[in-house]
Amino acid sequence: MDLKVDQNTVVVFDLDDTLYNEIDFLKSAYKYIANTIEPGSWQKLYAQMFSLYRNGENVFDFLVQCHGQSKENLLETYRNHFPDIEPFPGVIELFNRIKSYHGKIAIITDGRSLTQQNKIKALGIEPLVDFRVISEEIGSEKPNQKNFLAVEEYFKKSSYFYIADNVKKDFDAPKALKWKCILLKDNGLNIHPYNNLQQKIQDLELDVLIQINELNVIGPSAD
Repeated sequence: MDLKVDQNTVVVFDLDDTLYNEIDFLKSAYKYIANTIEPGSWQKLYAQMFSLYRNGENVFDFLVQCHGQSKENLLETYRNHFPDIEPFPGVIELFNRIKSYHGKIAIITDGRSLTQQNKIKALGIEPLVDFRVISEEIGSEKPNQKNFLAVEEYFKKSSYFYIADNVKKDFDAPKALKWKCILLKDNGLNIHPYNNLQQKIQDLELDVLIQINELNVIGPSAD
């Protein structure tokens, strides 16, 4: 899929499960917590924690009951640890390609400020991001149009593209604002997978990418 970019183009990305798999953040946090509780044998505890998670059980309740942990401290560690995560293949190259044609890059993401900032830093994309909207900082979450209007206010008189993964909440607002929207298909690892939403995809007239590196950035003079 071709994306024509010039100095008046703003390419806006969701973060979790769009630029990396959010499950990797969860794994990173579990490993960090397990190593804090049992530094000599953290692998066994981590495996147990992840098994509980996959079975739909409350991992933190288990750690409180069986390992004497404070749920408040566990939540703080989970949210604030610096994660060991990597971007999807092609993300850095895509960002650099957008910048090579003087396009702008923004991120709209729901979550706590420190958590989301740490993710952006860990992915190595922070120097390439011109603007970011984090729900805790702006006081609203997607699908509220306020989050998208913040981008329009920052980059006036631009054309806007939005790339995200969550059909349920990501696209209603930007579509209403006449943004060009592209859905990144679930690779089978998304924390919030979409099921039986083909009609909504069709109603919103979303373009669909199987992988983010399928997006081909071209300059304004390209045919």
